[in-house]
Amino acid sequence: MGLRTKTALVIALTTALAATVIGFLVHHRTAENQQQNARTAVDDLLVEALHDVASGTGGSALVDPPELPAALRRAVTERPVRATYLSAPGGADGPVMWAAARQGDEVIAVRRSYAPQARALADLDRVLLGSGMATTVLGCVLGGGAAAVIGRRIGASAKAARQIADGDLTARVQRAGKDEIGQLGAAVNTMADALNDRLEAERRVTADIAHELRTPVAGLVTATGLLPPGRPTELVTTSVTALRDLVEDVLEVARLDVPGVEQADCADVLVSALAERAVRRTGKAAEVRVVRDGTVRTDPRRVERIIANLVSNAHRHAAPPVVVEVAGPVVGVRDHGPGFPDALLSEGPRRFRTGARGRGLGLGLTIVVGQARVLGACVRFENLPGGGARATLDLGSATGAASSSAGDEDAAGNGEPAP
Repeated sequence: MGLRTKTALVIALTTALAATVIGFLVHHRTAENQQQNARTAVDDLLVEALHDVASGTGGSALVDPPELPAALRRAVTERPVRATYLSAPGGADGPVMWAAARQGDEVIAVRRSYAPQARALADLDRVLLGSGMATTVLGCVLGGGAAAVIGRRIGASAKAARQIADGDLTARVQRAGKDEIGQLGAAVNTMADALNDRLEAERRVTADIAHELRTPVAGLVTATGLLPPGRPTELVTTSVTALRDLVEDVLEVARLDVPGVEQADCADVLVSALAERAVRRTGKAAEVRVVRDGTVRTDPRRVERIIANLVSNAHRHAAPPVVVEVAGPVVGVRDHGPGFPDALLSEGPRRFRTGARGRGLGLGLTIVVGQARVLGACVRFENLPGGGARATLDLGSATGAASSSAGDEDAAGNGEPAP
């Protein structure tokens, strides 16, 4: 049950409770006033009847009436007082207000119908019930409206917070009001500004450090070429090459982090050709399977970079054989290792984080996701039921469609309709 529903129910129940309490108090107070007025009126009639009996005129007095309630008879017989009594509405005449007093050995009584007061009280109860129900319905409507407004404002803050968590640091909550919800929105905006400033500072520091390292690293690469052949030279060359690749990766990540800096340079290319060039670029063993070839309009350099990083990641952290499968605009890279860690599947790649697949800084897959974002493509990571993992690059989500497969083109060349 959401906050909107809970707020509406609380307001509705509060309104119903208030209407019930007010209705009960009005009913009780009205009933007391009616009885008091009726007792006063019938007592006045009894006083007149006693004067009439004393003067011998009789009038409306009832002398020792057999239908006189027993409780009233005992009250006036035991003590010389005037008493009143409201009989239950059991007879044909409905409720009756009695008044009686003892005069000598006789009981003098008068009676007056209480039916008009009972009907008036019943009418009042119906009015109270109707007004209470109407007030409750109105409270539900007003409560639902107020809860909807509150829910939308809180939902806007939650939406902005989710967008910020997903990496959209431009998301902000529209300022509206100075109440607690407005303060919540202002706090979310302040958090986003502080986070954006901090991340921007970190990007600048990372990019500056990597940029400053490029020159000395380039010097080291040149210097290794002047060393004499031998095992020590191989070790130094390998380490310097790894350092150079790391610096280039850090610079690439820093560029990808800044929106609008990287732009795709698109051209029409065969997906299978991109996959084969990417595999050759890595120098790693990987089988390229073309289930269905296709032509897409994309940035070839960035696609090759994505596929090469996926193949290198599979060799570094998983186990062979590594298979690159082309199915139209979709390229999948499968390995036979232990699979992706749960954190990567749930949160996506994170830089400078090692996972269950082995050592690493997480820059390779971070670059994969960043380059796919520039292309407008989609990358999915999954663990397969039979073992191993697969990363899938869907170029169709960016290009909208791929051309006919190679088999279709052959069929069309033979004068047959493409399937």
